[in-house]
Amino acid sequence: METPGQFSVAINRLDLYNMTASIGEVVSYLDRVDKDAAIRARNRYACISSWSQEPSAYGRASLSQGYALCEKPVIRMLVDLLEKELEYCKMDGFDFFEAKQNARLVASAERYYRAMYYGAHESWNLRDQHMFNTLQNIMTQSGPTSKAVVWAHNSHIGDARFTDMGKERSELNLGQLCRQAYGRSAVLIGFGTHTGTVAAASDWNAPMERKQIRPSLSDSYESLLHDVGSERFLLDLRAGRHDEVRQALSKPRLERYIGVIYRPETERWSHYSYASLANQYDAFVWFDETHAITPLSTTSVGGEDEMFPFGL
Repeated sequence: METPGQFSVAINRLDLYNMTASIGEVVSYLDRVDKDAAIRARNRYACISSWSQEPSAYGRASLSQGYALCEKPVIRMLVDLLEKELEYCKMDGFDFFEAKQNARLVASAERYYRAMYYGAHESWNLRDQHMFNTLQNIMTQSGPTSKAVVWAHNSHIGDARFTDMGKERSELNLGQLCRQAYGRSAVLIGFGTHTGTVAAASDWNAPMERKQIRPSLSDSYESLLHDVGSERFLLDLRAGRHDEVRQALSKPRLERYIGVIYRPETERWSHYSYASLANQYDAFVWFDETHAITPLSTTSVGGEDEMFPFGL
């Protein structure tokens, strides 16, 4: 219990991954509070659990067979949890919230793996919509004065309406949804670099490498910021702060996006897209040369690839 002047901090995941762990969390919770419901959960999740080592194969199977193999049982499990909310919350409200969020993740993941084979934009939108819904649920659970800091790649943070992904492919993202919901209360901050190193893989299911980042292309935002000649700086892009700079950085240019995978040999086509920097972000942090992060642990827990084949 918090007392006046105290506050709590929690770390939560937003992304649509590790479905197997979420199934385990739901079943474990029900084992503690409702043994009969736990048995039903095991039976209902058995359908999707059988695909846990290669969930992308579930999407292929659903596509070829023309129906959602496991949709009804995972949705039914979520509905059952919601119907028992008042009863379960009396035991431990936070534990129930965690179980409910995990059940939502399983339901969203089932839809995601089906959607990925119908089109990249549909699966991308489902993934970022799930992130946003999860963020909203966490904020609601945490109370009206709560705040959140979200750490994600630029492709998820920069308002998609001012990028090719939004204009040409009708893709939305977390940053766009936050702006639409919270207005100026949401501050979108991007990060950029000219060169250096990055921790990324060369392909799906490949090991993490410390990869050299190629110098930015001459007609990109990154090259323009490199020409400033400063090692690092912060650009405040909010309206009314530095309007001349903001206007200059509103013109669409190439912008580099590096995510889970980095393919320098096809960098122009794999990692650059036209965007309006000043309209995407409220602020932009620049490091002329960056250095790859050092992971706390290199132990792999196995399971599905992170959003193969469309993760960023």
